[in-house]
Amino acid sequence: MGAFQALRGAGTTTRAAAAMTGIARSSADRDRRRPSLSTRPRPVPANALTVAEREEVLRLLDSPQFVDAAPAQVYAVLLDQGVYVGSIATMYRILREHRQVRERRRLARHPARSRPELVATGPRQVFSWDITKLAGPVKGSYFDAYVMIDVYSRYIVGIRVHARESGPLAASMMREIFDVHGVPHVVHADRGTSMTSKSVADLLEDLTVTRSHSRPKVSNDNPYSEAWFKTLKYAPVFPDRFASLAAARTFMTDFVTWYNSCHRHSGIGLHTPAEVHHGRHHIVRAGRQDTLAAARAAHPERFSTDRLLPKILDLPEQVWINKPEPETQAA
Repeated sequence: MGAFQALRGAGTTTRAAAAMTGIARSSADRDRRRPSLSTRPRPVPANALTVAEREEVLRLLDSPQFVDAAPAQVYAVLLDQGVYVGSIATMYRILREHRQVRERRRLARHPARSRPELVATGPRQVFSWDITKLAGPVKGSYFDAYVMIDVYSRYIVGIRVHARESGPLAASMMREIFDVHGVPHVVHADRGTSMTSKSVADLLEDLTVTRSHSRPKVSNDNPYSEAWFKTLKYAPVFPDRFASLAAARTFMTDFVTWYNSCHRHSGIGLHTPAEVHHGRHHIVRAGRQDTLAAARAAHPERFSTDRLLPKILDLPEQVWINKPEPETQAA
């Protein structure tokens, strides 16, 4: 725009200046009529408080008498005492300048919960569990599905459906699971009443199992249970309601059987959870290699890389809940 104005100042027509600079004449006209930004300091309003008066207002607001009160309360009390130091808006403006516009009362400060960081390198190391609601026969009625999953293999090690949620029922489920699948190193859950109940805590302590809990209101801290609930409830066969507790138990048992034995999970190399949990994935992987090797020998032109198995068929060496960020090395 400066070049356009220079050409115009030298006597060039607006049409010629627009052609030489590529700036439309309408844009140049708008720029000409746009008010320029003044660099002069703004004058101080005549009704502004002096520096001493502003300091006095801040001193009053931070005094022991008013430190826990809102500006509107301070304003009213001072008026009742026959004192006027400024409007409520002025008080807020002064507090904002000193970064004091916040809750002025003393509040309970809850300590920050630590971020759970768990790793599993094989089955039966880290179990995660949660409870989800299943809609009952009428609106407002629900059944509670207790589900425990092996984080590494994604195998559902236990499923129970009850008419209510309670710690003793959860502890009973865990005892049965541990008898069948062994005692894990860690059991992870959110902070629900059953998860933090004394029954569950005592059982895990007796078995020397480490208890791990999600941070409050952070569902991502329990990702494997939450992801499985989505798989369950988005399945085409999942009903809107269950006619009875027996129907809910039958459905959940059948669905878990299908999931463990038939579902090819993308997070574990497209194996089924049962193959990984029971150590049969090596045999399956060898069969896949033989099949792809035979296909490559028959049609080598159809394979563009030297890698025999695609990356999606790799089983991860580690499975994390909240994998820590790698430490940045100083340059």
